[in-house]
Amino acid sequence: MIKYPMTVQGARALEEELTHLTKVVRPKLSQDIGTARELGDLKENAEYHAAREQQGMVEARIRDIEGRMQNAVIIDVTTIAHTGKVIFGSTVEIANVETDESVTYQIVGEDEADIKLGKISVGSPIARALIAKEEGDVVAVKTPSGVIEYEIVVVKHV
Repeated sequence: MIKYPMTVQGARALEEELTHLTKVVRPKLSQDIGTARELGDLKENAEYHAAREQQGMVEARIRDIEGRMQNAVIIDVTTIAHTGKVIFGSTVEIANVETDESVTYQIVGEDEADIKLGKISVGSPIARALIAKEEGDVVAVKTPSGVIEYEIVVVKHV
């Protein structure tokens, strides 16, 4: 069985989504199906079919979350000694060597990645280049527009 790394925040978000789906969405869909069933002929009942389809998607998402949580290795980076080395869960400020433009990313699990929030997947090219490097190191990242060099400015465990 493959285990997937996940931050504490990522696990909490999945747990909250699972609770919402099981305690709020699932009961409402059951109620909607019951209401639609009362409308009569199920063969031509669009409300019934739409509710059943929605129910199928919600149940699939619930199973997906449960599976991910079972196979998650939750890593709390705040409990790991800070060495200046980039590890899963750490927040890294990097600066483009050519432009001196800096950007900050947190390295997270695939499910948590959201570039708009500064969270990049551990499997992304930037994260792969950064992992195991230290503050002050320069890393080369292959991008579609060529190789870009970044200097690791600071590594935080937050």
